[in-house]
Amino acid sequence: HVQLVESGGGSVQAGGSLRLSCAASGYTYSSYCMGWFRQAPGKDREGAANIRGGIRRYADSIQGRFIISKDLTKRLTYLQMNSLTPADTAMYYCAADPLCRQDNTVRAVTDYPLRGRGTQVTVS
Repeated sequence: HVQLVESGGGSVQAGGSLRLSCAASGYTYSSYCMGWFRQAPGKDREGAANIRGGIRRYADSIQGRFIISKDLTKRLTYLQMNSLTPADTAMYYCAADPLCRQDNTVRAVTDYPLRGRGTQVTVS
């Protein structure tokens, strides 16, 4: 049974940082395409970042501030978030595309077939 579990969310002041973690279990993690998307109250889901074959892509809104990475040994995917602003307030979800069937755009992360339950990030 494939499972993704996010952690690391919380409340932070503008300009601060958080690191989100996504723990993966139940599948061959190393070959999967991974990503993060977010959803703010009353807004559509927004692809934030993905990592595919070592290539990282980011939404324009977070380019230069967030970094996505994977630790294959620990089966973790991270999203390091720096210079946070209130506009970053949202529920953040980890997502996986086991066969990398979705296209390589960040927007496609919202269509990845596997996802966790999310972790809340609030910036004030």
